Amino acid sequence: MADAEQDDEDYVVEMEGIEKRFGEVVALEDVTLRLRRNEVLAIAGDNGAGKSTLIKCLAGAHRPDAGVIRIDGETVDIDSPRKAKRLGIETTFQDLAVAGNLTVTQNVFLGREEVQGPNTLLGVLDKGAMRERAGELLDDLKINVDVDEKVANLSGGERQLVSISRTLLSDPEIVIMDEPTSALSVEGADRVLELIDRMQDQGISIVLISHNLDHVRRAADRVHVLHQGRSAGVLDGEGVDRDDIVTRMVAGMPESGYGERAANV
Repeated sequence: MADAEQDDEDYVVEMEGIEKRFGEVVALEDVTLRLRRNEVLAIAGDNGAGKSTLIKCLAGAHRPDAGVIRIDGETVDIDSPRKAKRLGIETTFQDLAVAGNLTVTQNVFLGREEVQGPNTLLGVLDKGAMRERAGELLDDLKINVDVDEKVANLSGGERQLVSISRTLLSDPEIVIMDEPTSALSVEGADRVLELIDRMQDQGISIVLISHNLDHVRRAADRVHVLHQGRSAGVLDGEGVDRDDIVTRMVAGMPESGYGERAANV
């Protein structure tokens, strides 16, 4: 299958020539990733391929040693997660950062609590406003959970939905999702995949990392394959051949040989 990338596309994210080393270990070498506006772009690769390192460069958790990142065509320096958020980038990581002893509302607003009064440091928490906003957010996403329920009482899939919904509180333009269906039941994974569809319908551009290639093929418009820290091709998601993804994950670019970077990626 031919690589699926054109130079005249409307890209919300462009990462070009990204390199990252940890001591003597080369995690990323000359990787270029482009995310189209309002698409789901999956990143596939074996363990150690560089998937997490690449998205952490976009999320502000790592600074690349070389390369350029552009958001909406503007070159940016994403030197922290806070900077990423200011640029409209939110991330939900594989390890769920939810507090089981708190309610759904409290989890949605954790670290972003709304207060009454002009002084945000000394003001009283506006519990009513947060509860109403959480309810509206979950309703918009068609997430059917009680905003007053303790998260500890929810299923794994419901907890993941709450975690994802929290990233949408700031109306981000871009959401990075790291293994959102990992360790979920079939039903829980289906609900998360349906939520990804609804997020895309709302105009959000999504970077999806998943080891589950069935989920990748179902959710993604395109699949960017990494092999040993290098790009191994960008494939159309619709009708993508599973064996083609696996071959590139294991051996790199079939056309240009072991370890070669995909042209026009």
